[in-house]
Amino acid sequence: MAERVAEKLAADRGLDGLVFSSAATSREELGAPMDDRAAAVLRRHGYRSSGHAAHQITRAEIEEAELVLAMEDIHLHKMRAIAPTTDNLRLLTDFDPDAAPGEGIPDPWYGPAAGFERTLASVEAAMPGLLDHLGRSAPPA
Repeated sequence: MAERVAEKLAADRGLDGLVFSSAATSREELGAPMDDRAAAVLRRHGYRSSGHAAHQITRAEIEEAELVLAMEDIHLHKMRAIAPTTDNLRLLTDFDPDAAPGEGIPDPWYGPAAGFERTLASVEAAMPGLLDHLGRSAPPA
């Protein structure tokens, strides 16, 4: 969900040239499309929901990215194990001024559909801070 929100809101701000992608830290859903509940929530809120296939993040992806965001602390730990020397890992909620430090965004997958609305709200709350950060670090067009 965060990838789709970031791409739309970055485009709305005219932050061209930023590339967003989504990857898992596990192998459980490899090749699977986006969860139907997540896709429905994204569509309802005007975000793109098609064209996703799950893949596991690689060491190269982590090391080559300017910034890699995790939803939960467990994802940070897993990515540090994959790429132990990197210093570009952060929680998405680090960019939400109202989030408690280290709070993270819980995975709604095992819960009811309403959890996907809460996840979207948490993602959207972090986006202004994230895009401000990326806009400052992006080279001029």
